Amino acid sequence: MEDCILKINLIVFITLTIFYLYQFIYVAVVLFKKHKERQHTLCPFHRYGVVIAARNESMVIGNLIRSIQNQTYPSKLIDIFVVADNCTDNTAQIARQLGAVVYERFNKEQVGKGYALDFAFRHIAQDYGANYHDAYLIFDADNLIDSHYIDEMNVVFSQGYQIITSYRNSKNFSTNWITAGYSLWFLREAKYLNNARMMLGTNCAISGTGFLLSSKVVQKYGGWKFHLLTEDIEFSIVNAIEGERIGYCGKAILYDEQPTTFRQSWTQRLRWSKGFYQVIWKYGTSLISKLVKDKRHPFSCYDMFMTIAPATLVSLGCLILNIIFLIIAIIQPHYLGDAVAVASRAILFSFVNFYIVLFAMGALTTITEWHQIKASTAKKIFYTFTFPIFIFTYIPISIVALFKNVQWTPIVHTVSKSVEEMK
Repeated sequence: MEDCILKINLIVFITLTIFYLYQFIYVAVVLFKKHKERQHTLCPFHRYGVVIAARNESMVIGNLIRSIQNQTYPSKLIDIFVVADNCTDNTAQIARQLGAVVYERFNKEQVGKGYALDFAFRHIAQDYGANYHDAYLIFDADNLIDSHYIDEMNVVFSQGYQIITSYRNSKNFSTNWITAGYSLWFLREAKYLNNARMMLGTNCAISGTGFLLSSKVVQKYGGWKFHLLTEDIEFSIVNAIEGERIGYCGKAILYDEQPTTFRQSWTQRLRWSKGFYQVIWKYGTSLISKLVKDKRHPFSCYDMFMTIAPATLVSLGCLILNIIFLIIAIIQPHYLGDAVAVASRAILFSFVNFYIVLFAMGALTTITEWHQIKASTAKKIFYTFTFPIFIFTYIPISIVALFKNVQWTPIVHTVSKSVEEMK
């Protein structure tokens, strides 16, 4: 029995290591591959529509609009659209006063950002025509963007990418271990996933906010037709299956507000976990089929499949199995022999091993993005140690998401900062 326990743990460890080895290669690529500088001088100017989905965002919407209006990109080529989605405050009034075009939407049945975006695209097409804008930039109301954001996105768009994601930083990294956990995860995603994918010429993934869509893509789908709980990853998966290349612009910097309480974080990540299950159930077979049949870009589909694969549940299943062995060994020691010691070591090994991997991930991100993180030296160091704990809290969330009926609910945003305060 002791051999059985050891073999099970070894098989799980080796399997996960092999499946996710490519992400370690991504890290090496970012650290050691020479970056190619993009040229700005030959880029044509395009007209952009900026679309902001907002629900009771009166405390933060003004700062985002002002950061858009203060872009180095020609203001005459930027139109700002705000969807005041089921608002009960003065979000719409504030946005109009600041010069944005506001579309008010009231629909308690179809709730979520995806429906708000679809509402916006339909109204923009009616009012301006389907081809008036070359592309759209999508933001959440709590975002801020660096003054060169649109300039930088325009460079990548001019290279032919129809969908582009950007560098996602945080407005409130230093608040507590929860906001820091989110922030490090998104910084790592930008620097060591999307950045590496862009350098290697494979497919990137959009992450909720701070991305560009060409008008051709919007017309292709007839608006925004992605309404699972994680509509962003659903959109990324569909484009990977259809062979559309998603690019990344690391010089386009966006600042995002993270939940500050564990209750808010639980609610949000429960939706994300449920959404990932929805995506893999709906598109998993298509991804695998495309991976096998696509001779040109099979790795993009593999990468996207591993992005949504429930690796947490595999690890959790192994942990639960070890706990079961441990309980049986304690109750019936004569039956399982030294299984108590073996199972205990396996459980300890699992936690220690994952903590070390996650700590290394967080530490590397903190070191390389040190100047981008807006926090004191002490907090940067301390929150590197709490980062693995934040990720561990996904375990109960992943379990609950399997069985709970999850609905989209808004997160309250209260961090009112300007771009100047983030520098």
